[in-house]
Amino acid sequence: MLSDAHQLERRGAIVRLLRDGLVRKQADLVRLLKKEGHGATQSSISRDLRDLGVLKASGRYVLPPDELARANGDFGTLAQFVRQLRRAGPSITVLRTTIGAAQSVAVAIDKAEWPEVAGTLSGDDTIFIATANARAQQELISRLRALFRV
Repeated sequence: MLSDAHQLERRGAIVRLLRDGLVRKQADLVRLLKKEGHGATQSSISRDLRDLGVLKASGRYVLPPDELARANGDFGTLAQFVRQLRRAGPSITVLRTTIGAAQSVAVAIDKAEWPEVAGTLSGDDTIFIATANARAQQELISRLRALFRV
């Protein structure tokens, strides 16, 4: 069994490989990791992908939105997961995302600590964002449209 340090190194390499290229199969990832000198089997890669929260979209493995945001330090990478924005009354804004991405997008919004956001509630593909009033909602919508291009 590999030490925690080796596992962390391998997982760091996985994040980099997924961020930098198109990995369509676990076998491809095993091959790339072995080429870089990391011990990897299909079962260890399967566990790593699960633990990292890696998603499969459009036939390739992709990092979860929160990992992408951490890796790139901005909301730009999250934009690929946001599908729609709409008002639901004077103080609730609804963001629709791809399946499985809502929680990560909501966490990023919460961590940003924007003054116009009172709180978020996320499901699998939907986020409700509460604001104190219509003016705060408009500020939020302007910010979200600029960040996510919706």
